[in-house]
Amino acid sequence: MASKVLLSAVELGLFSELASGPLDADAVGQRLGLHPRGLRDFLDALVALGMLARNDGIYSNTPDTSFFLDRAKPAYIGGLLEMFNGRLYNFYGSLTDALKTGQPQNESKQGGGNIFDQLYGDPARLRQFLGAMTGISLGSGRAIGNKFPWKEYRTFADVGCAQGGCPVQIALAHPHLNGVGFDLPQVQPIFEEYAASFGLSIRLRFQPGSFFTDPLPSADVLVMGHILHNWNLEIKRMLLAKAYQALPPNGALIVYETIIDDDRRENATGLIMSLSMLIETDAGFDFTGAECRQWMKEAGFREMRVEHLAGPESMVIGIK
Repeated sequence: MASKVLLSAVELGLFSELASGPLDADAVGQRLGLHPRGLRDFLDALVALGMLARNDGIYSNTPDTSFFLDRAKPAYIGGLLEMFNGRLYNFYGSLTDALKTGQPQNESKQGGGNIFDQLYGDPARLRQFLGAMTGISLGSGRAIGNKFPWKEYRTFADVGCAQGGCPVQIALAHPHLNGVGFDLPQVQPIFEEYAASFGLSIRLRFQPGSFFTDPLPSADVLVMGHILHNWNLEIKRMLLAKAYQALPPNGALIVYETIIDDDRRENATGLIMSLSMLIETDAGFDFTGAECRQWMKEAGFREMRVEHLAGPESMVIGIK
């Protein structure tokens, strides 16, 4: 229930509206088109949840909601919450069915086919999905920019780059780097628009392709963020092998995900994300750092390590 209160606030654009200045309940209701019956309860519930501040009947964003949930700010992560609200919230109601059958519970349940074919075939849904991927990748992208030894490298490519949330953060942190975003052709205008909004059109370029059928880009560092968990073990190993082949000697692969802790006791988000793969995909699953290191070793990488990034996310680094 608390989750849906927050998701509805994001859907309505409440935090973006309050970014222009504090408002009383009546003004909020008028601007967002809300009925007065539930309005105060809705706003005060957000206060109680720590998502809004209220002083003398005037509502305003908290520092966190102002930073992360104002659509006009580059730190906006609400795209992820918009996708949760528009798609996953209802699908999670069928988790019990998924546990009993092992089958996806999304659009494919009604014969809709592969979820990625559907998302990439609908421009509006694709833009929402890519924005969601930015939301989930911003914190990790910044941490990768800070923690990885980029001064030793000159080029990088993000495989399955989506809107470009991670490559933009890396490029902003390291002006000496040039990067490539690699994804299906439909993504190109959205990626280029996003990179241009940060003044990075020269240093970040888009390369269309499929990581199933095309060679991966050549670069000193390859990045795969929230990619491997979508697929079964065979495809995971195939993608790691393709990355190894594309890298030069001493090149690096960065895999970042909600990596599950090796003892499978602590990172609840990683385990729940794996259940989300049950809901969303035919055979995808999340994995531990030890499992990913082993798969990298099998692919030929000579040195592997796991480093925490932000929140529940970590990266596994493999050196060729």
